[in-house]
Amino acid sequence: MILAVASQAPARRSAALIPLALLLLYAIAFAASALGTGPIAYDDHPGQLFRLQHVIDHGPAPWAWNDGWWTGYPELQFYPPGFAYAGALLHAGARGHLGVAAAYQALVWLAYLAPAVTSWLLLARVLDDGWAALPGAFVALTLSLWPAMSSGVEGGVHVGMAPARVAWALLPLLAAALLRWTGRATRVPVLAVAPIVAAIVLTHPAHAPAAVVLVLLAAWLGPGRAGRVTAALASLGVAALLTAFWTVPLLAHLADTRALAWGTLTAGSLRDTLIAHPLAVVLVALAVLAVTSARESTTRLIAWAPWPAAIVVVLDAIVLQPLGLAWLPADRVLDGVWLLVVLAAGVTTGRLVQRLAARRGQLAPAGSLAAVAVAIALSLLGHDTLTLWPRVGAWPSSATLDRGLRLPELWKALREAPPGRALFVRSGVPTAFGTEWWRPHTHATSLAPLLAGRSIVNGTFTHPSPVAALLYRGDAGRGPITTLVERLDGHSLFGRPLASLDATTLDRYTRPLGISVIVALDEDAPELPALADHPRFRHRRSEPPFVLWMGPAVALPRSIGVDRWIVTVDSPLGGWTPVGRAYYPLWHASAGGAALATHRGEDGDLQVLVPPGATTLELGYAPGAVERAGVALSVLGVLAWVAGTVWSSRRRPEAPPPA
Repeated sequence: MILAVASQAPARRSAALIPLALLLLYAIAFAASALGTGPIAYDDHPGQLFRLQHVIDHGPAPWAWNDGWWTGYPELQFYPPGFAYAGALLHAGARGHLGVAAAYQALVWLAYLAPAVTSWLLLARVLDDGWAALPGAFVALTLSLWPAMSSGVEGGVHVGMAPARVAWALLPLLAAALLRWTGRATRVPVLAVAPIVAAIVLTHPAHAPAAVVLVLLAAWLGPGRAGRVTAALASLGVAALLTAFWTVPLLAHLADTRALAWGTLTAGSLRDTLIAHPLAVVLVALAVLAVTSARESTTRLIAWAPWPAAIVVVLDAIVLQPLGLAWLPADRVLDGVWLLVVLAAGVTTGRLVQRLAARRGQLAPAGSLAAVAVAIALSLLGHDTLTLWPRVGAWPSSATLDRGLRLPELWKALREAPPGRALFVRSGVPTAFGTEWWRPHTHATSLAPLLAGRSIVNGTFTHPSPVAALLYRGDAGRGPITTLVERLDGHSLFGRPLASLDATTLDRYTRPLGISVIVALDEDAPELPALADHPRFRHRRSEPPFVLWMGPAVALPRSIGVDRWIVTVDSPLGGWTPVGRAYYPLWHASAGGAALATHRGEDGDLQVLVPPGATTLELGYAPGAVERAGVALSVLGVLAWVAGTVWSSRRRPEAPPPA
């Protein structure tokens, strides 16, 4: 770790750490009030906790099958696994002293605190002054820009997109590792760069473009550009190899997921963001000033980085997304640009604080705190620009919601329902009165597989499964999912308005999905005429605020070992027959020892070509050539990283770059 104060005398070093200590005291007070010991259950958090439990239960292979949601899905093959890996390691390292929920809560604390620490370390190194680094680090800690940014306090901590915030916090750490390389040093810091870039990709790849910009810009700023750019590309190549176990199968199987592209970045949306957040305008202006005043090699990287990163976002928005490449939405890639703007503005502000201190004596603390006060005042002119203190009751814990929503009663009712899957009419449960789709809510129902032992369809946040697309749109086609599921809650199901969803249509979808119980909110019951006199879902049970309709038991594939299931299907005419699972290329089927063909059904389901009559099928799930190739490439990446590190350490030390 690069610290600006590392080489100072102990007394001066302690004094230099005072601003960081003050920042952390404030941050810890906020986290204690907002998060407590948790676990927090607002919005997406229960689903993120489910993913952590998935790694603990099924291991780290990203393609590992999860039966709990959407008739099955390789949950972490198409969602960055890094955050869940970190939680599983924390849980395992505690040797039983830290439960899964506690490990998750600790990671949420880390997600909140991390941008403050990494930004302060970087700015303190660049400015050689801990107090001058404080304003920029404070803004990095508290910035929300909601809803324009998903990595701020509101999106990354409150709403639950914690993986995005953790990856966001790694960007200043990467910049700190690159600082020495911006001078005369020619040796690429592969020891630090490759693992940090790999960690960003595995935690939230939307921030990978900003990371690549930092690495290439650091190479470009020093002498001997050709050799340095080659070294930078080699370091990025090692990072790519380190992540290949996840990215290679991801890219090979994109047809088996659906891009989540509900946000659209336009010139108008950027204008609206700047109008709604005056502090953002000031930050951009200060970042521009950083370019004009950057003289030292250590400041140029921070001052220049926002602008090539912004060009990447523009290209993404006007070129890549219109071509249908919606896997890295421009509005999410923009998050990295905002942090780079904050850091560049932090350099400008820090320099101003230092100049005032030089003119008027030892006033650096006063100038720094005054700059923080100005940032707070500007944020109050907008809405959710900075999140300065948690609103009372806005950060509910699981215990609070269990009591308020009577969730234990729901879990009990689901356990007592006939075997089969549960279909949730909504993705979550509102926690406040109103009709707005965005009102406070929780996706606590996503924990039904863990707490009720019941596989579910819907009941969780917007998901990239083709079966999820079937529920959202009425088809499982290749197009991206462009509507947040919260906008559909209480209004539509399977692409049809609830009021026009008849019993025949509902039956057409629920039979292949293996649904034996349907769960709705009591306020939705009048809007479901399909269930008023449905021939299958006849028994109604009320567990306020939930209503459950029970149908006949459904025989789903039964586990007979690790990644092996058995199911009996009856097809009078034979042919392609659904088996109660979502399709994925790693499935294979056999009957009596003879392999049977499989394919994807129209609804994204797994179908097996069976002979006429009843057939007992054995379903197996195993990694294929693509998965094994990805693992092999990652092993090669580890070897390359070790070799590069050893080779670099044996070379003669380089002279430090000039200031």
